[in-house]
Amino acid sequence: MTIEARIRELGAKHSRLSAEIEAVTRHPSADSLELSQLKKEKLHIKQEMENLRRRNIMTVN
Repeated sequence: MTIEARIRELGAKHSRLSAEIEAVTRHPSADSLELSQLKKEKLHIKQEMENLRRRNIMTVN
């Protein structure tokens, strides 16, 4: 899998997590632990995407 493909895959997962977080927050009895875990996972994915982008830029230059 190319770096670009991995970034796209992670981007799709990031978007799904955003939708899931939004759905959880709209629920009257939102589970704060679940919400916290989802947000941490989303942040981890964002960081991985940024690292891959940086690494891809470094290999191009």
